[in-house]
Amino acid sequence: MTRSPLTATRGGVTAPRGFVAAGIHCGIKKKRVLDLALLVSEQSGPIAGVFTTNRMAAASVTLNKENLRRKTGQAVIVNSGNANAFTGKQGMADAEEMADLVARRMKIAPHMVFVGSTGVIGQTLSMARIRQGMPALVTQLRRTGGHDAARAILTTDLKTKEVAYSARIGGRTVTVGGMAKGSGMIHPDMATMLAYLTTDAAVEQSALQHALAQAVNASFNCISVDGDSSTNDTVLCLANGLAGNPVLRKGSAALATLQQLLNRVCLELAMKMVRDGEGVTKVVELVVSGARTHADARQVVKTIGTSLLVKTAFFGEDANWGRIIAAIGRAGVAADPGKIGLAFDGVPMVKAGKPLGAPAQRKIDRIVRSKEFTITIDLGLGSSSARLWTTDLSYEYVRINASYRS
Repeated sequence: MTRSPLTATRGGVTAPRGFVAAGIHCGIKKKRVLDLALLVSEQSGPIAGVFTTNRMAAASVTLNKENLRRKTGQAVIVNSGNANAFTGKQGMADAEEMADLVARRMKIAPHMVFVGSTGVIGQTLSMARIRQGMPALVTQLRRTGGHDAARAILTTDLKTKEVAYSARIGGRTVTVGGMAKGSGMIHPDMATMLAYLTTDAAVEQSALQHALAQAVNASFNCISVDGDSSTNDTVLCLANGLAGNPVLRKGSAALATLQQLLNRVCLELAMKMVRDGEGVTKVVELVVSGARTHADARQVVKTIGTSLLVKTAFFGEDANWGRIIAAIGRAGVAADPGKIGLAFDGVPMVKAGKPLGAPAQRKIDRIVRSKEFTITIDLGLGSSSARLWTTDLSYEYVRINASYRS
């Protein structure tokens, strides 16, 4: 089957048919910026989700996992400025109330409303402000409201993150849109990130869940800014079937096109997070090949990508490749010094364990001055590989996180 080409589309999370959104300032944040978002589908449909692996999961994550068991959703409400994490029974009650507030106004069941929170950990939400903001939030729902919603979920982000793509499936145009936030505490196995995807595809929930998990593994789980993963990480994808395509099921050839759409949207949102990372001046693609197993390749690429010595060298534009070699050696997986290969943007620095000397060093010294470049590592032991996008670690990152709560 020939797959339909993907077409970039305007509108972000409200690009698919039948979705409206809004974003307002309700007073959770000290500054007068947008801090409460609402996304609603005109009809309910299957919803899929992937969540943080952090054992201190926020109330929103716990509630969403419970709601996901019913496999159907229709709305998402998100606040920024407060993570509602490590807030005990009160935090859970507040998350449930957020869902109830939307459910009553939209006349839908509370379990159809999913909740997101992001911001400072350990402080209870100001529910009075959220209650007061609800009338304006609902009144402002519109097809063009996706951008305001994308603004309202940001914390230390400098830019909004919105993407949408369309393709033909079963003779109908199907669209996947998305918005996300994430700038710090970004690391594989999810990060301090929220991502909300929408699609007008008609698709079975089990197929959507599988496709979303695949897309997340190839995107949000392949980026790292600082090696920290958060309490609130959530990716949700809500489908409403309004494209009118034949229902997509596991194993169907047409599902491959929806997978392409999800992959593209997730990867572009993930790359927007990396490029907007706190204090980031460099984005580096790391590719490890020649590992005995995928787990080994994954461990090596994560060890390199989170090494403070490696990341600070990137910031200083110092092509100190010995730090990469050291990171490989402490990754805890099989490695043979006599077989290692290392290259920067295709320029070899090490071949079969032998450094190539000053001429190669001069070439890679120039490469690391670029804003983006690729480092490839060949372990020479097998056929498995893994990829990660990482960043440098700058003075600005320290400044931002030294004063996050002020």
